[in-house]
Amino acid sequence: MQRVDTSEILDSEECPAHEAQASLRDLCRINRWFGGVTTTQWMVHHVARLRNLQRMSMLDVAAGFGEVSHITAQKLPRRGINVQVTCVDLKFSHLRNGNPNASPCIVADALQLPFQNRAFDVVGCNLFAHHLEPQALGRFVQEALRVTRHAVLINDLLRHPLHLALVYAGFPLMRSQVSRVDGVASVKRAYVPSEVREIISKTFPAGNAPRMEISHHYLFRMGIIVWKDGNNARGK
Repeated sequence: MQRVDTSEILDSEECPAHEAQASLRDLCRINRWFGGVTTTQWMVHHVARLRNLQRMSMLDVAAGFGEVSHITAQKLPRRGINVQVTCVDLKFSHLRNGNPNASPCIVADALQLPFQNRAFDVVGCNLFAHHLEPQALGRFVQEALRVTRHAVLINDLLRHPLHLALVYAGFPLMRSQVSRVDGVASVKRAYVPSEVREIISKTFPAGNAPRMEISHHYLFRMGIIVWKDGNNARGK
């Protein structure tokens, strides 16, 4: 299944506000039910365990409502990890209509993050990478690595024909027509692990590519951990 880059309605300035909100609510349910939350939770816990962290600051990029990072922050204290979340999105309307108890929310471009070097323990994103063409994805990883102290966490879809079939089958679960159209487009433009590994490796000079871990998760999700300074040793 070849990657097909198709624009998504939710990204468009022409998307009506009520449709955008309905689609974002659909995404919240999809993330809760079909692997979005558990994938991010696994990656954050993995980094915390390897780096011996009990308290972590997390920047959630292209956060939308920020539900994935906030649920992760609610669940991990049971495992001895406290996570403080800051959300960033290009559209204020997405952030504004999210969790009223959310952490700080900032409007910013993912490719030009307004933070100092090593400002956060981890920088994460959910369902964002497939929106970026290869060159832009490489730029985002570079920018996120600049801002993080430990790792960049990318939670995204796996492109697969069966996944596409499941999206069509799941149309009744989506209350927004935007979600149905964008769901199909998202799977078609999603990456597979070998493509992500090649894109990130080519972004950096030969011999300086960061260490990556790519894991498969339920339901056609992949978790990509890009380690700061290429070192994932405990306590480093």
